[in-house]
Parts: sequence; structure tokens; C-alpha cells
Amino acid sequence: MKRLLIANRGEVVVRVLRTAKEMGIETIVVFSEADKDMEYLAYADETVQIGPAQSSKSYLNVDAIISAAIAWKANAVHPGYGFLSENPSLAAMCEEKGIVFIGPTSATLRTIGNKSRTKEVAKSLGIPTIPGSYGVVANIDQTIVMAKELGMPVILKSLYGGGGRGMKVAYTEDQLRSQFASVSSEANAAFGRNEVYIEHYIISPRHFEVQVLADEYGGIQVLSDRECSIQRRHQKIIEEAPIPNIEDSVRDNLWKWSRTIIQAIGFRGLGTVEYLMDQEGDTYFLEINGRLQVEHPVTEMVTGMDMIREQIMIAAGSPIERTNTNIVGHAIECRLNAENTTKNFMPTTGTINKLRLPGGPGTRVDTHLFPGCTISSFYDPLLVKLIAHHTTRNGALRRMTRMLEETTIEGIITNKDLLRRLLKNDQFLSGNGDTSLVTQLLDK
Repeated sequence: MKRLLIANRGEVVVRVLRTAKEMGIETIVVFSEADKDMEYLAYADETVQIGPAQSSKSYLNVDAIISAAIAWKANAVHPGYGFLSENPSLAAMCEEKGIVFIGPTSATLRTIGNKSRTKEVAKSLGIPTIPGSYGVVANIDQTIVMAKELGMPVILKSLYGGGGRGMKVAYTEDQLRSQFASVSSEANAAFGRNEVYIEHYIISPRHFEVQVLADEYGGIQVLSDRECSIQRRHQKIIEEAPIPNIEDSVRDNLWKWSRTIIQAIGFRGLGTVEYLMDQEGDTYFLEINGRLQVEHPVTEMVTGMDMIREQIMIAAGSPIERTNTNIVGHAIECRLNAENTTKNFMPTTGTINKLRLPGGPGTRVDTHLFPGCTISSFYDPLLVKLIAHHTTRNGALRRMTRMLEETTIEGIITNKDLLRRLLKNDQFLSGNGDTSLVTQLLDK
């Protein structure tokens, strides 16, 4: 693997560039018209503009990315996360052109991309799953019949969705009627597919993840688990590893179930198996993500691993180098977003005119920002990821509090104050945070 094209933008590009450089791999970075002045472009060996600001015409344009890879003689493509990272079309076209796709095969991406089908596989393996349609609901009448069987509330989801998009909760039949068309439309706009399925909605669950690495020779390594319960609008803003405040038996089941389903589907690469725990303490399989995730740094901090290096090595045909993971200490990540928390987390825009970022022992900052950087409305509002590591969870929390205090981003509205409030919240401090905590905090 000599030349790697990175098909993404922002801080994940910086992250992949650093690992590639350490591995002696030449890099090609694509960019849109809106990102032409980003400083990280200077870190790449070569750069190529692939389209205008609209993501559908640039970062989501499979033909443009493949054409750039061929023209610039890349023999591998890393999709980062988001955008095309779980798009089987990009993986399939890479396979067709003899380009290594840093991720699962296109066939695997099709399997796990169908969220309902993956639930059926989990159920067949004896892994608890959330009651639901286990398939597409064709129309609103069928959906209402199913909702009555499941019991309200229910959640409508895009069959091929992710990232919190294409999801709506309905507490009444009238809400369900009004939301069906909007979920289908949002799913089509975000993922190019409008199929929808339905599940019973678990109120205020905890959200868990298990990070798994699998090679093409049948080797499987569970790296760690994470908690991602602190969310707004179904999108995570605080993550930590390992999961706090759970019984050893629960953790054992999470790891066992994750190994089982990863093996059953023949998964290869870096994957995340996700679960929900309800208020009674019952845990259910949610989905599999076959990509690097935004929250991967907390796993890297507690394991000492470079997960992007592991991704690249497996894609190149190498076996997993070690089978046991040593987890040391605790890590917490806070996502600083360009958004107004008082206006339903509306994305904000502007130009960064002052930037000061934290440092010190056990700290990590992942960002693409620089003074003078313009934040547009075209892309995800993520600005900076702050990651704190310490021997204990309390130590990591104190360190993160200090990191937020040291951070200054002027010129744009961010969610920094909300993150500081969350870190002081008694429910979160006790390790009992759930997906409703942000709403509860803002309602006070």
C-alpha cells in the first residue's frame, strides 16, 4: 500500500494523515470548494478538488472520488467516518478497480447496512434484540398495525441510516401518521434510500458500544467497550471508555455477543457493535457499524492502540498482531460543536478569530481548526474533540473539566457551556447518564 486517498474532510483527515505519514504511505486528500483554504491540506502529499461545496456533488460523489483515486494513482482509499464510509457502492467500485478499500467488503457493508436484517441475524444467534418489524414497513397503515402490536411509544428508522438521521419517535397514532413521510424523506435525502422500519421505543436507555477488530483469517479481537449515552437529537456529544457502573456479567455478555455476531457475518476490519440498556437493566442489540467512529480516541487512549493503523494493516491482508487487549485507566471525550444549544442545537456559522486549545499530561485534541478558519453550513458542526485520560474515571473527569476551561473558541457559538454543565451533573458523575439527560438538563 503506497498511495492512500482520504475521502473525507475535517479532523478525521488530519487523524488519518498522521498515521499514514508514520507508516510511510503517501497521501492524497480530496476537498470541496468550501474547504479549499483548510490548513490540513498542506499536510498531504497531494490534494485534488472534487466538486463544489454541496456534499452531494463532492464528498458524496462516488464517481468523482474513484476518478481522483485513479488519476492520482492511489492504490487505497480511506473513507474516514460519515459521508461514504459505509456506502457499499464506494467499496464495490474500489474492488472493481483493484483499489484497496480501508473497511469491510461491499458485501458485508450491504449486510450490516440493512439494520433490520442485522437484527434478524442477532436474534437467530440468541442475542436479545429490540422488538420491531424486522423488515420494511410498506405504508402508514401497516406501520400503525405494527405499532399497536409493539405498544407505544415507537421509533421510525431509516433501514440504511445512521448518525442520528432518519429517526423519529411517536407517542401517539397521530404523531406516527405525521412522521412517516418525513422520516422516509429524510432517509432518502441523507442515504439515498427511503425504506423505513419500526421498533418499540426504549425510553431513556443507556447506549453501549463494543469495539471489535477482525481479520480475513478468522482472527477476532475485542478492543474495549464504550458508553455513548450523552446525546442530543440522537447524536453523541460525550463518550467514555470503558463503560462505567455496569456489572461484570453485563460486560461479559456484551463482549461475547459482539464476537458471536462479528464471526457469524464474516466481518473483516474495524467494527462497532452497539447496544441499548433499558431502565430495568435489560440489554438489547442495536446495530453494527463497519467504520471508524468519531469516538474512537477513547478506545485508543485506554488500549494504547492506533486503530487506523490496525484498519490499514487488516485491509492490506495482515493478521491481527495480538489477541489480548490491556485496558489501562479511563478516557472521556467531549465533542465541541458549532451549534446553539438554546435554539434546538441549530448549527452555527462564522469565522474563528481566536483559538486556544488545552494540553498537559493525559490529554489529546483532535481538530482541523485554525485562526481564520471559516465554519460553513454545508457540513457536520463538529469542531474539536477533547479527550482526557487518567488512571481513574474521577481523574479523567477532573482533567476534562480543566481542558474545557482552557479551551477558547471565539467567532462562533459552541456547545462548550452545555458540556461543562454535563460534567458537573450528579447523574452523569455517578455513571448513570442516559440518552434523556441533555433534554432534562436544558428543561431545568
